[in-house]
Amino acid sequence: MTSPIILTQALSRDFKETRAVDALDLSIQPGELFGLVGPDGAGKTTTLRILAGLLDITEGSGSVAGHDLSEQPEAVKPKIGYMAQRFSMYGELSVHENLLFFADLFDVPRAEMAERTSRLLAFAGLTAFTGRRADHLSGGMQKKLALACTLIHQPEILLLDEPTTGVDPVSRREFWHILSELHAGGTTILVSTPYMDEADRCSMVGLMYAGRLIECAPPARIRAKIEGEMIEILPHDWQAAQDLLRTLPGVFEVQTYGESLHVLVDKAKKRLPKIKKAFRKNKLTYNGLRPAPLRMEEAFISLIRDLEE
Repeated sequence: MTSPIILTQALSRDFKETRAVDALDLSIQPGELFGLVGPDGAGKTTTLRILAGLLDITEGSGSVAGHDLSEQPEAVKPKIGYMAQRFSMYGELSVHENLLFFADLFDVPRAEMAERTSRLLAFAGLTAFTGRRADHLSGGMQKKLALACTLIHQPEILLLDEPTTGVDPVSRREFWHILSELHAGGTTILVSTPYMDEADRCSMVGLMYAGRLIECAPPARIRAKIEGEMIEILPHDWQAAQDLLRTLPGVFEVQTYGESLHVLVDKAKKRLPKIKKAFRKNKLTYNGLRPAPLRMEEAFISLIRDLEE
């Protein structure tokens, strides 16, 4: 088995009295698409900034591309492309000028600049917007420009901090299509996200909560850790329905999703007729009641509740 390209052991980072990352053990293989998933404040951004050589380690150890983060943080930077949460391009420069600026910053050979910028513009779908100022781009286009600038020096590792936050669903899908192509080409990608649906696009997922890594496995294996099956209900009175469902045998959890309720039960086939009967008895009505696949979001919420209990 090849050596991990990213490795941390009991890695921790404190900010005054707050431990933002707590004893983190990560092992990411070359060419992996690794999703670091969790809510705001979980420690994802701090983790990525440590791996990018931008923050010191309080305790533990870490290495990226064979370089020790405590001893050689500057040696890591040419190996990685780091994309922060906030748009960090120069708004007054055009799309093409931003790419040229970052090519200069990363010492891309002059003879290769034209070919690389042209290829990245096409890859990111920005060829028609080369002359447009960066601050006149849509949010989704800004994200793709930031990624193109991150790729200009052909890094072997990408560290992407919530790259799709704040963009529309179409732009999210386009961005993940680009990431999938990079992954297929052998680039190692560590991407943090608060969106659980994006976790299913990754080959490996690390679930972070309160600075700790609570699970690390392929998405299907994380979902398989949750006992039971899911039923989705769209009740007319969701509060009364929720109160009733929590009293029924075989119901493990009831989670709210907008106007619908996701009910984790022992066996969906067994519990569906009993739930229908209970609703009729209590004069509760609904628009829909059906078995549903267990999603990463339900798995994550269930795992967090287990920790808090």
